[in-house]
Amino acid sequence: MARLREAGAGGRRWPVAHTDVPRIGHTELLVGRERDLDHLSEMLERHASGFLLLSGEPGVGKSALLDAMALAAVQRGTRVLRAAGAEFEADVGYAALNQILLPLHGLLERLDSPSREAMRIALGFGAGPLPERMVVCNAALALLRSAAQDTPVLLIVDDLPWVDRASAAVFGFLARRLSGTPVRFLAASRTGVPSFFDGGGLPAHRLPALDADAAARLVDLRFPDLAHPVRRRLLDTAQGNPLALLELPDALGADQRRAREVLPAVLPLGERLQSVFVSRVRSLPATTRTLLLLATLDGTGDLGVLSAAARESDADADLHDLDPAERDGLVRVAESPRRLVFRHPLIMSAVVAAATSSARRAAHRALAQVLAGKPERRAWHLGEATLQPDEEVALLLERTARRILDRGDAVAAIAALIRSADLSPLDTDRARRLSEAAYVGAEAIGALSSASALLEDASRADPGHSASLRSATAAVQLVLNSDGDLTTAHRLLVGAIEEGGHGYDAEDPALIDALHFLLLLCNYGARADLWTPYYTAVSRLRPTPPRLLSVAARTWGDPAHADAETLRELDEIIEGTTRETDPARVVRVGTAAVYPDRLAAVRDAAWRLVGQGREGGPVRRHIGALLHLCLDDYHRGEWAEVLELSEEGLALCAGSGYAVCTWFFQYTKGLVTASRGDTGTAHALAEAMTNWAAPRGIREAVHCALHVHALADIADGDFDGAFARVNAISPAGSFPPYVAHAAWVFFELVEAAVRTDRRAQAVAHVRALRGTNVAGLSPRLAMLATGAEALVVEDDAEAARLFAAALATPDAERWPFALARVRLAQGERLRRSRALSGSKAPLTAALETFRQLRSTAWAERARKELRAAGRVVGGPGGRDVTALTPQEREIAELAATGLTNKQIAERLFLSHRTVGAHLYQIYPKLGIASRVALRDALRPPDTD
Repeated sequence: MARLREAGAGGRRWPVAHTDVPRIGHTELLVGRERDLDHLSEMLERHASGFLLLSGEPGVGKSALLDAMALAAVQRGTRVLRAAGAEFEADVGYAALNQILLPLHGLLERLDSPSREAMRIALGFGAGPLPERMVVCNAALALLRSAAQDTPVLLIVDDLPWVDRASAAVFGFLARRLSGTPVRFLAASRTGVPSFFDGGGLPAHRLPALDADAAARLVDLRFPDLAHPVRRRLLDTAQGNPLALLELPDALGADQRRAREVLPAVLPLGERLQSVFVSRVRSLPATTRTLLLLATLDGTGDLGVLSAAARESDADADLHDLDPAERDGLVRVAESPRRLVFRHPLIMSAVVAAATSSARRAAHRALAQVLAGKPERRAWHLGEATLQPDEEVALLLERTARRILDRGDAVAAIAALIRSADLSPLDTDRARRLSEAAYVGAEAIGALSSASALLEDASRADPGHSASLRSATAAVQLVLNSDGDLTTAHRLLVGAIEEGGHGYDAEDPALIDALHFLLLLCNYGARADLWTPYYTAVSRLRPTPPRLLSVAARTWGDPAHADAETLRELDEIIEGTTRETDPARVVRVGTAAVYPDRLAAVRDAAWRLVGQGREGGPVRRHIGALLHLCLDDYHRGEWAEVLELSEEGLALCAGSGYAVCTWFFQYTKGLVTASRGDTGTAHALAEAMTNWAAPRGIREAVHCALHVHALADIADGDFDGAFARVNAISPAGSFPPYVAHAAWVFFELVEAAVRTDRRAQAVAHVRALRGTNVAGLSPRLAMLATGAEALVVEDDAEAARLFAAALATPDAERWPFALARVRLAQGERLRRSRALSGSKAPLTAALETFRQLRSTAWAERARKELRAAGRVVGGPGGRDVTALTPQEREIAELAATGLTNKQIAERLFLSHRTVGAHLYQIYPKLGIASRVALRDALRPPDTD
């Protein structure tokens, strides 16, 4: 039984959505129909006739509303009598009347003898001459009135067009004579279908399609995992038809629903949709069906193309043959521009379903002949029309696939490549095209299982093709995202590059893509020996290597030793990215910009990729762009967005199969949770990273995990633990080549060494830092490098000078957490050197920043230092009541007593929204997260 809730202005209770298993025709879910239900009920109750005719398109949900009305009536104590027309009973007299009055058989004895006998014969319970129809009508009315003396009665008749003529006449009679009785009559009919029922002059309600919001809710409830572009296509095709919304996805394959396989040009219909729509198409003349098929497969509605294709077809058809479809309301000709428009997209699906495969191929062939000036469309039509291998068509499809891929539609490109492979006469060409499809699937959309199957097909077609660059790169993706290790993946790819017949042509896209992937493997491995084959291959490129390959190897692979010229080249490359449309290049440039802190310069491009990814663009590029935004947001102090985007990234990795990317977002979440003092979560995330990455030899992920551990250790005051973690990344006194993360953890190492009396190691590391170009990578790193030097100098005056220089870094406020840590270190040094008054300003500034970031552990350190310096501050957690304005203090005190926002607003003559906004500002100032902590936060602090 469906659960109920209040719905509609009338306060009635209707069966509505309280389940995640919607089924059309059942009352367990009615999305977006509350107003219609209220309207039906009001019309039945208030209209004098007591009758209402519900009409609508096929599949719009008329039966579901009748079910809901019936259930609500039963729950109110009304007796519900139901019937439904059926085509096989349309010639059986009084068949529908028998359905609806059969439950009243026991009340026939209440009728007078002539009426009782007429009803017995009409309902098939007695023998004799068929009674006059008016006698049957009056007898039926009398029987219903008699039944209504016991309890109100609701008649419900569905599918009126298939009700037999005799019953329809009785129903028409009853509909006009129920006024003043406790009998109500609700009937439903399909729009545009003739019926024996005469509804002239009777009240009616046309049921519309679901609006856009309701349609989207219905799809999300029933198919929550539907990929966004598939969901959008489904909504566009169904146009609010509930039956279509619920049946169309079931006609798609699993990979199609996840946007890993291209959708058909016309979505296929389910069984019930076919029964509803296809019969209307099949009733049209053959020439009309041919024109509709041509128009459907063309998809543009261009009358010129349609007319030309009709001449090329064998059907001897012209545009006049559209007349029957126009008269039947299936299509219309729109003006400005003149084009053919189908009344509903489902009619197009019905046209395809009604056509034979040979008819579809003939239509594709005719369209290909008239689309010579449209190479992509022509290639697609030829691909669909061709059965035997044909290299000309295969080559057209391959070229089309590359153009499609340049636009970012990897799924469509894969479909074109697979069809191209199917039509390839030579096994070598077939294997090459299948490998290309596998590479695109693994690289762009995460279709790893289908990529594996495509590689197997390619190997069967040409066993010697497995060493090709595309095959090898796709295979490496599969290795990394399964249980394989990095060394194996590296060996596979290096072997394919060294053995390939590419001639080290710098214009060969497969070679350049393979080298970019080898660059990634080298960085993941964080071992110098992995880089030798990479540099060898890049040096052999002719005429010259692409700049990005050379620059990224230095800025991403070994950033601590990237020189000024490399950084200048990187800036020039980044400048050109603002107009870049290739998703792969955008992510590659962003990756080169990570360690030199240039991610802010590629934010707009990264957001474009995220937007494209959310609309169904390449998943791997979506993941890469999310990572870059998360890292930049972390340094910028936008930690809430880091967590939000990290969750999006983790969901993408889980849904797409890109297991190798999961640690990206565990790292970014770990940075925020560690920096905020949620050290349990941070350590758990770091452990998960290590457990996955260490057995696979992905040392970069292990280094990132150690970074998170170290931050969490510092937050807990465990500087010994922190030193051990970062020392494992970059041993004190050295910046090992190709250990990229050494450029990001030097401040933690120096700070932890100083706090644990490892002065020699701290000094050695600062000395090694001077021998690198870490400070030249970015102003943030320069500020931290100068701050690290200040930590180790013994002379207080020199330390003061270095701290001042660090804090004078231009735009230092862009990196609030790094800035606050340097201020905290400065304040701690000043306080320990007895410069108490001088320590208060940097400590206060650090405390305020930590509070704004909700960085509780660091805020507590700053608070304790301030107390030691003689400044009275709030209680634990860095709570400083003096930071509140008078109005904020008043609101906080009232909220601490347990008053709601509304009650506080009434006392202070404010709106409850204003109170909420003030509380939103109060919490971070007091270093708390919710109103339950207000009482303790407002408690007067102890003083020294």
